[in-house]
Amino acid sequence: MKNYQKYTRQYFPVKDAPMRWTKKEYIEKAPAWCSVDLRDGNQALIIPMSLEEKLEFFKLLVKIGFKEIEVGFPAASETEYEFCRALIEQNLIPDDVTIQVLTQSREHIIAKTFEALKGCKHAIVHLYNSTSVAQREQVFRKSKQEIIDIAVFGAKLCKEYREKTPGNFQFEYSPESFTGTEPEFAAEICNAVIDIWQPSENDKVIINLPVTVSHSMPHIYANQVEYMNDHLNSRENLIISLHPHNDRGCAVADTELGLLAGGDRVEGTLFGNGERTGNVDIVTLGMNMFSQGVDPELDFSNMPELTELYERVTRMQVYDRQPYSGKLVFAAFSGSHQDAIAKGMKFREENDPNHWNVPYLPIDPTDVGRVYEADVIRINSQSGKGGIGYLLETQYGLDLPKAMREEFGYIVKGISDHAHKELLPDEVHEIFLNTYVNIRKPLEYQEIHYVQKNNDQTFIQASLSLTKNGEAYTLKSDGASGRLDAVSNALKAFTGVKFTVQTYNEHALTATSESEAAAYVSIKVEDNIFWGVGIKKDISEASVAALFSALNRYLSDKK
Repeated sequence: MKNYQKYTRQYFPVKDAPMRWTKKEYIEKAPAWCSVDLRDGNQALIIPMSLEEKLEFFKLLVKIGFKEIEVGFPAASETEYEFCRALIEQNLIPDDVTIQVLTQSREHIIAKTFEALKGCKHAIVHLYNSTSVAQREQVFRKSKQEIIDIAVFGAKLCKEYREKTPGNFQFEYSPESFTGTEPEFAAEICNAVIDIWQPSENDKVIINLPVTVSHSMPHIYANQVEYMNDHLNSRENLIISLHPHNDRGCAVADTELGLLAGGDRVEGTLFGNGERTGNVDIVTLGMNMFSQGVDPELDFSNMPELTELYERVTRMQVYDRQPYSGKLVFAAFSGSHQDAIAKGMKFREENDPNHWNVPYLPIDPTDVGRVYEADVIRINSQSGKGGIGYLLETQYGLDLPKAMREEFGYIVKGISDHAHKELLPDEVHEIFLNTYVNIRKPLEYQEIHYVQKNNDQTFIQASLSLTKNGEAYTLKSDGASGRLDAVSNALKAFTGVKFTVQTYNEHALTATSESEAAAYVSIKVEDNIFWGVGIKKDISEASVAALFSALNRYLSDKK
């Protein structure tokens, strides 16, 4: 591409970074989670949420299990202010939930913020100012000391207003554009704020390290977080918070490595909504932990409910391939994938039902409220015999013989390919019924009577009445190996077709005594195989129906 020369690296890597975090294998416990959907997420919407929609979303966040929720910037607009007041005055904030509000380092804004919090049991006051080189030089045109003075001014005012405002307030400070700030200066300005607030074991301060704009690969951010961990005053009384945005598509990786590097807390949004490419997706973060056997301490067990409410109140859409939450993330269209999933599910059921290790599925879809039959095996022209067979077995109780699965798989793929569309389970089932089951033309039997000969249970004589293209006939024949053999011999003599029964399988469709039985028969005529299926209340009738279906398919094919 042209013009790449005009771009320079805008981040400041830590020199001689110790990178102790690389020795850790995984995140061992959930961080403190703070949802910023109602502030950072809301401000990025084309149509911001109404007061009623924000209240509904707040209740959802509480239900999921968030203990810290940023509810807005009360001094920014009347809607933001009224929302904060509504939560407090209507007593909608559970005792174990802390709301968070954002403020700039300006006195009238800080005053309005504390006014909005009157009567609140627990709240976090989040102070911020920009610290990056780009912001200092281009926007504020101030020196480092002048930028520190802004932060210090706001920190002192927050402390003053806390002392004269009833309530329990915790402080948070963000050096906005942290990743575009020299690590030494970021530590210096944070320490200036920390020294004013004087955190203690019972009054910890949150230092938030935002990836306001993502400039670097994730390991650079991890080194920056580790540097702050090593150079902040009163570290034992601090909570290091991470707030990555997704400009480079690395927000999840930034956050995970940042947690390994010493982060204690994460600010993000459901499904990653936020300015530009969005905030870090807390659903993905939490489910990544879940898939490693670590409790994320957030409840995403009803993902369809979450996505429905989110899409309705934000007018945004959860992408079909969004990790864990998209409509198609568990769907397998590929034949080889479907076959592996079907075999993996069966292996798990037979060998280790208490653990999950199914090919192509990192988690059990039912753990997030999804359904195997509707969400996992999806049928189109790319599908294979394994997936189609799995669908028929799990949804309709039809356990097709292996060779028949392959034949039917090609039939379904051909129909889907010709129609250029996905086939729903009921459509696949209907194709199966119409192709194989209880086929009555050109031959249809009316009655069959069996007589056991010479006290030999396997030597049977069959008398059957049938119609061929509406004309009635009566047949009689013997079978040396049972009823199906007797009927088979009668049909060979009547039709003149020299066939042999190659396959016979049977099973009950359900476990109840009233269930129907399914029988599968294949016949070989010359070098060709024809399958038929019989589904009847009686297994003997089902086997005969299957034989007639197979022979009728041959006769129709020949015609």
